[in-house]
Amino acid sequence: MGKFGGVLGLMLCARVDGGDAHMTAEERAKVLGWLEESRKEFLAAIHGVSEEQWKWKPAPDRWSVGEVAEHIVLAEGALFGTVQKALASPVDAAWEEETKGKTERIEAVMAPRQGKAQAPEALVPTKGMTPSQVREIFENQRVEILKFTSSTDLPLKQYTVKNPFFGPLNGYQWLMYAPLHTMRHDKQIAEVKGTAGYPK
Repeated sequence: MGKFGGVLGLMLCARVDGGDAHMTAEERAKVLGWLEESRKEFLAAIHGVSEEQWKWKPAPDRWSVGEVAEHIVLAEGALFGTVQKALASPVDAAWEEETKGKTERIEAVMAPRQGKAQAPEALVPTKGMTPSQVREIFENQRVEILKFTSSTDLPLKQYTVKNPFFGPLNGYQWLMYAPLHTMRHDKQIAEVKGTAGYPK
Protein backbone atom coordinates (compact mmCIF):
# COMPACT_ATOMS: atom_id res chain seq x y z
CA MET A 1 0.00 0.00 0.00
CA GLY A 2 2.93 2.32 0.63
CA LYS A 3 3.74 4.61 3.51
CA PHE A 4 1.11 7.29 2.85
CA GLY A 5 -1.60 4.79 1.97
CA GLY A 6 -0.98 3.08 5.29
CA VAL A 7 -1.25 6.33 7.21
CA LEU A 8 -4.48 7.21 5.40
CA GLY A 9 -5.87 3.79 6.21
CA LEU A 10 -5.10 4.23 9.90
CA MET A 11 -6.76 7.66 9.88
CA LEU A 12 -9.89 6.30 8.25
CA CYS A 13 -10.05 3.42 10.72
CA ALA A 14 -9.69 5.81 13.63
CA ARG A 15 -12.56 7.91 12.31
CA VAL A 16 -14.81 4.86 11.84
CA ASP A 17 -13.95 3.19 15.15
CA GLY A 18 -14.06 6.35 17.31
CA GLY A 19 -16.55 9.17 17.51
CA ASP A 20 -15.86 12.66 16.21
CA ALA A 21 -14.26 14.68 19.01
CA HIS A 22 -15.31 18.05 17.57
CA MET A 23 -18.32 20.08 18.70
CA THR A 24 -21.27 19.56 16.40
CA ALA A 25 -23.06 22.61 14.98
CA GLU A 26 -25.93 21.86 17.36
CA GLU A 27 -23.62 21.66 20.38
CA ARG A 28 -21.93 24.94 19.48
CA ALA A 29 -25.33 26.62 19.08
CA LYS A 30 -26.45 25.29 22.47
CA VAL A 31 -23.39 26.64 24.28
CA LEU A 32 -23.73 30.01 22.55
CA GLY A 33 -27.41 30.08 23.55
CA TRP A 34 -26.57 29.28 27.18
CA LEU A 35 -23.88 31.95 27.20
CA GLU A 36 -26.36 34.57 26.00
CA GLU A 37 -29.17 33.46 28.31
CA SER A 38 -26.92 33.27 31.38
CA ARG A 39 -25.39 36.67 30.59
CA LYS A 40 -28.80 38.34 30.45
CA GLU A 41 -29.93 36.58 33.63
CA PHE A 42 -26.82 37.46 35.60
CA LEU A 43 -26.61 41.11 34.59
CA ALA A 44 -30.32 41.53 35.32
CA ALA A 45 -29.88 39.83 38.71
CA ILE A 46 -27.21 42.29 39.88
CA HIS A 47 -28.63 45.39 38.19
CA GLY A 48 -29.82 48.07 40.59
CA VAL A 49 -28.83 46.13 43.72
CA SER A 50 -28.06 48.55 46.55
CA GLU A 51 -24.97 48.26 48.73
CA GLU A 52 -27.14 47.02 51.59
CA GLN A 53 -28.81 44.40 49.39
CA TRP A 54 -25.44 43.36 47.92
CA LYS A 55 -24.03 42.55 51.35
CA TRP A 56 -27.13 41.18 53.09
CA LYS A 57 -26.89 37.50 54.11
CA PRO A 58 -29.95 35.29 54.68
CA ALA A 59 -27.99 33.50 57.46
CA PRO A 60 -24.41 33.55 58.76
CA ASP A 61 -23.57 30.41 56.80
CA ARG A 62 -25.19 31.52 53.54
CA TRP A 63 -23.87 33.81 50.83
CA SER A 64 -25.07 37.31 50.05
CA VAL A 65 -25.98 38.43 46.52
CA GLY A 66 -22.50 39.94 46.27
CA GLU A 67 -20.80 36.74 47.37
CA VAL A 68 -22.77 34.63 44.90
CA ALA A 69 -21.89 37.11 42.14
CA GLU A 70 -18.21 36.99 43.05
CA HIS A 71 -18.32 33.19 43.05
CA ILE A 72 -19.82 33.26 39.56
CA VAL A 73 -16.99 35.34 38.08
CA LEU A 74 -14.33 33.33 39.90
CA ALA A 75 -15.89 30.08 38.68
CA GLU A 76 -16.27 31.19 35.06
CA GLY A 77 -12.61 32.15 34.92
CA ALA A 78 -11.59 28.82 36.45
CA LEU A 79 -13.89 26.76 34.23
CA PHE A 80 -12.67 28.38 31.02
CA GLY A 81 -9.13 27.97 32.35
CA THR A 82 -9.84 24.26 32.72
CA VAL A 83 -10.83 24.09 29.04
CA GLN A 84 -7.40 25.52 28.20
CA LYS A 85 -5.76 23.10 30.64
CA ALA A 86 -7.53 20.19 28.96
CA LEU A 87 -6.34 21.26 25.52
CA ALA A 88 -2.76 21.46 26.78
CA SER A 89 -2.88 17.88 28.09
CA PRO A 90 -2.24 14.68 26.12
CA VAL A 91 -5.10 13.16 24.16
CA ASP A 92 -7.17 10.79 26.32
CA ALA A 93 -7.61 7.62 24.28
CA ALA A 94 -10.52 6.54 26.52
CA TRP A 95 -12.40 9.87 26.32
CA GLU A 96 -15.58 8.38 24.86
CA GLU A 97 -15.97 5.72 27.53
CA GLU A 98 -14.91 7.99 30.40
CA THR A 99 -17.27 10.88 29.49
CA LYS A 100 -20.22 8.99 28.03
CA GLY A 101 -23.60 10.27 29.27
CA LYS A 102 -22.08 13.13 31.26
CA THR A 103 -23.16 15.87 28.84
CA GLU A 104 -26.78 14.96 29.56
CA ARG A 105 -26.13 14.72 33.32
CA ILE A 106 -24.50 18.15 33.47
CA GLU A 107 -27.36 19.67 31.51
CA ALA A 108 -29.91 17.99 33.77
CA VAL A 109 -28.50 19.02 37.15
CA MET A 110 -26.53 22.25 36.74
CA ALA A 111 -28.88 24.97 35.51
CA PRO A 112 -31.99 23.59 37.31
CA ARG A 113 -29.98 23.79 40.57
CA GLN A 114 -30.40 20.10 41.41
CA GLY A 115 -28.41 18.88 44.42
CA LYS A 116 -26.01 20.80 46.61
CA ALA A 117 -22.24 21.15 46.28
CA GLN A 118 -19.46 22.68 48.34
CA ALA A 119 -17.46 25.24 46.38
CA PRO A 120 -13.71 24.55 46.14
CA GLU A 121 -11.69 26.85 48.39
CA ALA A 122 -10.30 28.79 45.42
CA LEU A 123 -13.84 29.72 44.34
CA VAL A 124 -15.12 30.82 47.75
CA PRO A 125 -15.78 34.58 47.63
CA THR A 126 -13.43 36.52 49.91
CA LYS A 127 -12.50 39.69 48.03
CA GLY A 128 -15.65 41.73 48.66
CA MET A 129 -15.99 42.76 45.00
CA THR A 130 -18.30 45.66 44.18
CA PRO A 131 -21.07 45.30 41.56
CA SER A 132 -19.02 47.30 39.04
CA GLN A 133 -15.95 45.11 39.60
CA VAL A 134 -18.02 41.95 39.18
CA ARG A 135 -19.64 43.27 36.01
CA GLU A 136 -16.32 44.31 34.46
CA ILE A 137 -14.62 40.98 35.15
CA PHE A 138 -17.67 39.03 33.99
CA GLU A 139 -17.96 40.92 30.69
CA ASN A 140 -14.22 40.68 29.95
CA GLN A 141 -14.20 36.93 30.58
CA ARG A 142 -17.28 36.46 28.46
CA VAL A 143 -15.62 38.15 25.47
CA GLU A 144 -12.92 35.47 25.56
CA ILE A 145 -15.34 32.58 26.12
CA LEU A 146 -17.65 33.72 23.32
CA LYS A 147 -14.78 34.22 20.91
CA PHE A 148 -13.44 30.74 21.63
CA THR A 149 -16.85 29.04 21.45
CA SER A 150 -17.73 30.76 18.18
CA SER A 151 -14.49 30.03 16.38
CA THR A 152 -12.77 26.91 17.72
CA ASP A 153 -12.51 23.88 15.50
CA LEU A 154 -10.38 21.89 17.91
CA PRO A 155 -11.36 18.30 18.83
CA LEU A 156 -12.36 19.35 22.36
CA LYS A 157 -13.83 16.03 23.42
CA GLN A 158 -10.62 14.01 23.19
CA TYR A 159 -9.02 16.03 26.02
CA THR A 160 -10.16 15.41 29.58
CA VAL A 161 -9.68 16.84 33.07
CA LYS A 162 -11.16 15.34 36.22
CA ASN A 163 -14.10 17.11 37.89
CA PRO A 164 -14.64 16.55 41.65
CA PHE A 165 -18.34 15.76 41.16
CA PHE A 166 -18.55 14.10 37.72
CA GLY A 167 -15.12 12.52 37.32
CA PRO A 168 -13.37 12.96 33.95
CA LEU A 169 -15.03 15.59 31.73
CA ASN A 170 -13.96 16.44 28.21
CA GLY A 171 -13.18 19.92 26.88
CA TYR A 172 -16.66 20.40 25.44
CA GLN A 173 -18.28 19.42 28.74
CA TRP A 174 -16.08 21.89 30.65
CA LEU A 175 -17.05 24.60 28.15
CA MET A 176 -20.79 24.01 28.56
CA TYR A 177 -20.32 23.76 32.34
CA ALA A 178 -19.43 27.49 32.56
CA PRO A 179 -22.76 29.07 31.48
CA LEU A 180 -24.83 26.33 33.12
CA HIS A 181 -23.00 26.92 36.41
CA THR A 182 -23.79 30.63 36.12
CA MET A 183 -27.48 29.88 35.45
CA ARG A 184 -27.47 27.65 38.52
CA HIS A 185 -26.24 30.49 40.72
CA ASP A 186 -28.53 33.06 39.09
CA LYS A 187 -31.26 31.02 40.77
CA GLN A 188 -29.37 31.26 44.06
CA ILE A 189 -29.35 35.06 43.78
CA ALA A 190 -33.11 34.95 43.20
CA GLU A 191 -33.45 32.77 46.33
CA VAL A 192 -31.53 35.33 48.42
CA LYS A 193 -33.71 38.14 47.10
CA GLY A 194 -36.82 36.14 47.92
CA THR A 195 -35.79 35.43 51.52
CA ALA A 196 -37.72 37.16 54.30
CA GLY A 197 -35.74 40.12 55.58
CA TYR A 198 -34.05 40.96 52.28
CA PRO A 199 -33.67 44.77 52.25
CA LYS A 200 -36.20 46.61 50.12
